Amino acid sequence: MIGYVTLGTNDYEKSKSFYDAVLGELGGKRTFANDHMQGYGNGQSPAMVMVCKPHDGKPATHGNGTMVSLAAPSRETVDKVHKKAMSLGAKDEGAPGLRGDTFYGAYFRDLDGNKLCVFKMG
Repeated sequence: MIGYVTLGTNDYEKSKSFYDAVLGELGGKRTFANDHMQGYGNGQSPAMVMVCKPHDGKPATHGNGTMVSLAAPSRETVDKVHKKAMSLGAKDEGAPGLRGDTFYGAYFRDLDGNKLCVFKMG
């Protein structure tokens, strides 16, 4: 159902490097690009994560209560993605761990303050 999610950035080049590394841990790679937008996909789904400079030319901001969640194939991958994000300057919003009986997740904010979750169910 989801086609793509867009996250704004104020430093396009730095954001692309961040997402190359973080999404690479989930098998993501660059799939679409133009002068102001970079898309990432995994080749198994049409859904993408996009990072972009806002079209209106105003500064990118993050929404309070807005979060993008990324499915991982294993708990170990959740740990790796969170660790990679932290090493690249992300802000920790919740270390990897169980939340409830079957949801294993980790939370962080990217370099522009966008909140992401990486998780494994079951």
